Amino acid sequence: MNKKLDRRKKYTRNVLMDSLITLLKTKSISSITVKEICEQADINRSTFYAHYKDQFDLLEQIEEEIITELNTYLNQYDFEQEQEALQMTEKLLEYVVSKYDMFQTLLNENADHSFERRVMDVIRSFMIQSQITNDEMDEDIAEYAITYTISGSIYVIKQWVANNMDQSPKRIAVLINSFGFRG
Repeated sequence: MNKKLDRRKKYTRNVLMDSLITLLKTKSISSITVKEICEQADINRSTFYAHYKDQFDLLEQIEEEIITELNTYLNQYDFEQEQEALQMTEKLLEYVVSKYDMFQTLLNENADHSFERRVMDVIRSFMIQSQITNDEMDEDIAEYAITYTISGSIYVIKQWVANNMDQSPKRIAVLINSFGFRG
């Protein structure tokens, strides 16, 4: 009985998330109502409110899920070794492919940039923690170099997603890793 309830909860949350992502393709989060989300999901409003406070809470949960998964991916790899960095970047891009609709919506030019900033903050803190810098670079300037690299990488990913992922994850990973600090 408990597994059936958990499965139902998971299904409901997924349908609500998918519905919000669909609506975000044409509208901003502030112009989307809970009623619209529920109509899109074919779920009543009381069910929505059993899971989320409002549309902003739902969006935050979507973003949080992605951020948590990104942290999990990042913690599986050792950035110190160039080959590991390339494999990690490729894995992250494969994750983007698996969540194409979400990334296309959350990283498009009309979207709120909070998700983009959160992704950048996660990667930046991981890189600083892992001390991903050129050996010759002063520590006080390294954070700027990391920010520059991450910003460029995010915009490459945004362009790739906007172009319907017209290149393979491996090819984009090689490009992104060529921006690195090795040198």
